[in-house]
Amino acid sequence: MRWQLLAFAAGVAGLGVSIYLTFVHYSSIPLACPANAVVNCEQVLLSSYGVIGGSSVPTSAAGIVWFGVSALLAAGLLVGRGGLARFQMAWAALGLATVLFLVYVEIVQLGAVCVWCTAAHLLVLVIFLVSLPRPNEGRVRS
Repeated sequence: MRWQLLAFAAGVAGLGVSIYLTFVHYSSIPLACPANAVVNCEQVLLSSYGVIGGSSVPTSAAGIVWFGVSALLAAGLLVGRGGLARFQMAWAALGLATVLFLVYVEIVQLGAVCVWCTAAHLLVLVIFLVSLPRPNEGRVRS
């Protein structure tokens, strides 16, 4: 049960990061991020990968949806909706696959890393790890 609390907290934190990045995308507020040869959030977020399919919708907007659903799934599992566990695992696997692609893009294609994106990526990893079945979970000890 406490693992789902961690997943819920990670979902809410990821929601916050995604909302922040989406807000910055649509406003003139400068992005809070250091910029050097490797760490450069603006280079990542202003690239063609910073928006969905060449639209004007930032990738972080998809993060809002993903983290929102993740937080709801964890909340459901916290209140005893065990049937959501497989859906959470599938949702988390989808998120992790997306993160692996985005990390590849940052490192190989762009040669720059965004610390905000990295924070979101780590939160996806936490949710994925929490979603994995654990041996002996739910079994009664003799």
